[in-house]
Amino acid sequence: MRQKHVIDLETARKVAAAADYEALQHGLQVVIAIVDDGGHLLYLQRDAAQAGSVEVALGKAKSAALFRRPTRAFEEMVENGRQGYLAMPKVMPLEGGEPLVFQGEIVGAIGISGASSTEDGEIARAGASAIQ
Repeated sequence: MRQKHVIDLETARKVAAAADYEALQHGLQVVIAIVDDGGHLLYLQRDAAQAGSVEVALGKAKSAALFRRPTRAFEEMVENGRQGYLAMPKVMPLEGGEPLVFQGEIVGAIGISGASSTEDGEIARAGASAIQ
């Protein structure tokens, strides 16, 4: 029987702490959303970041989890003329969503919003690296 790995709250907090540390190093205020592999919210952190970034961060995390790839991939496709991705349900074509991988298996995702798209991506990758 195959055993499925899952992300727990302790791991989600570890991922968020790594992302928060990266954001603070650059003086950025962001929203951090962490979801399980089904895109369900496990952890959300918002301090002084704008309220509108909550849904964006959650959308990035859900997109990365459900489609099992960084949201930057969708941003690049749209930039290259594949406008159809803008109409796909649950696709957030903005950098800042990264799958969370444990022992080669996607267990969830992190979404970051509040800074530039590139900065959001750097912060998300810093968080994701906390469990790889």
